[in-house]
Order: sequence, then structure tokens, then C-alpha cells
Amino acid sequence: MHRLLLIPLLMLLTACGGMAPAPQQGAAVPAPATVRSGELEQALLASLYRQHEAWRGTPYRIGGQDRDGIDCSGFVQLTYRSRLGVALPRTTGQQAGSGQPVRLSELSTGDLVFFRIDGNTQHVGIYLEQNRFLHASKSRGVMISALDSPYWQSVYWTSRRVL
Repeated sequence: MHRLLLIPLLMLLTACGGMAPAPQQGAAVPAPATVRSGELEQALLASLYRQHEAWRGTPYRIGGQDRDGIDCSGFVQLTYRSRLGVALPRTTGQQAGSGQPVRLSELSTGDLVFFRIDGNTQHVGIYLEQNRFLHASKSRGVMISALDSPYWQSVYWTSRRVL
């Protein structure tokens, strides 16, 4: 459903000469899941790293949605809208119902990762690569963390693929 919203990234790659030629008549057309590989995956990753650079260190503020302070779900919502052209719900709980479930071992760039902290508090971030994710941390603001750290492993809840 949201794969069509990746068209701007596809157009960017086409303009740069990065797309493969159209398949010959009768040739198999790759499934949408296989389209998001290689250069498109790298374009998505680069866009997310640019978002990190632009927002790095912005303090955490519950309900915040600007550079004075932003919370985790607000940061994810803003990032998806501004970088990917995808509308997501505002709260972590609502975002956890978006897209399709994906196994931790099968995460791809742009997948949402969710955590349950102290049994009640929910937290969300965006998977980058190599077990790293982008999020708005309560203690250090917008940052990149290691998904395989003992802390994040202990509070991991679920993952969703929206793209």
C-alpha cells in the first residue's frame, strides 16, 4: 500500500541513472518486496542519516513536535512524513498497529522497532542497519542506539514494516 509512496525515491534513482532497464517483454517483473533493494535501500538509509544529522541532540519532550523538544512517536511520524512521504498515526500504540509484523532477525532499513519500558511505557524508533536504530531518547534526545545492547534487547517488544 505505501510502496507507491516510495516513487519519489525511485524517481531520484532514475534521474541518477541508478535504476535497471525495464524488463524485456515476457520477462518476470520483480515483486514489490524485491524492488526495495540495492540503490533504493541506500537512498532510504541516506535520507534517514540526514534526518539524524538535522535533528541530532534535539531534546525529548513528551507531546513535542519541533526542535524545542520532540517525543519518540512524534519524531517517527515527522520523519516518515518529511523524508518518506508516508503518513503515520501520532502515538506509539497506534504506530504499533501500522504495517505488517516483521521478525527482529529480518529487519530492513525503515522498519519500526518498538519497546516496552517498565511494563507500561512504549517507545518507538526507526531501524537503520547493522542493529542500529534512530529514535528520540528521553535521556539524550534524538540519537542512534544499538538494538543489540543489553538494555534495548531486554525491553524489545515488536517490529513493523510500513514501507
